[in-house]
Amino acid sequence: MEVKIGVQHAPREIVLESTQTAEEVESAVAKALEGTSKLFTLTDEHGRRVIVPAERLAYVEIGEQTVRKVGFGNL
Repeated sequence: MEVKIGVQHAPREIVLESTQTAEEVESAVAKALEGTSKLFTLTDEHGRRVIVPAERLAYVEIGEQTVRKVGFGNL
């Protein structure tokens, strides 16, 4: 699923495709915002981790689950 992260004082947002569920992403955001975790961490589909300090989060947009189609279909 596509996740967009807005960071304070940064000109661009961070966009990544994550294999985590919407509930897992939402839980990580909640932990970061309530102070349980000082870092907001997500892993993309290639295994790379994105780490943002919790106090710098501006917003997190969670997209819909993407379904990849295999093969050739009718256009």
